[in-house]
Amino acid sequence: MKRGELYRVTNPSSDPKKHRVFVVVSRQELIETHFSTVICAPIYSVHDGLSTQVLVGIEEGLKHDSSIHCDALMSLQKSILTDYIGVLSPTKMQALNRSLRIALELLG
Repeated sequence: MKRGELYRVTNPSSDPKKHRVFVVVSRQELIETHFSTVICAPIYSVHDGLSTQVLVGIEEGLKHDSSIHCDALMSLQKSILTDYIGVLSPTKMQALNRSLRIALELLG
């Protein structure tokens, strides 16, 4: 598992959809530890144009245009991240990092 990878999760907690795709946003050092969870950002088909959202789509392995929502981070068990979808390009990773900094007010 690596930072920037997308996984489809079945029945994520408190989500009305049967499946939801998430992107792993935890730092690689944490992913490689014994900790059982990682921080992920959900991907929704809705894009509101917020600076905390990153457009993604077919290039990342999705069926249609969607967006990563950095204002809705979740801690997920590594064990449920098994249905690999794709990975973000370096350009999308830069956009994700920028959106995470904005969402967490880490600018400056």
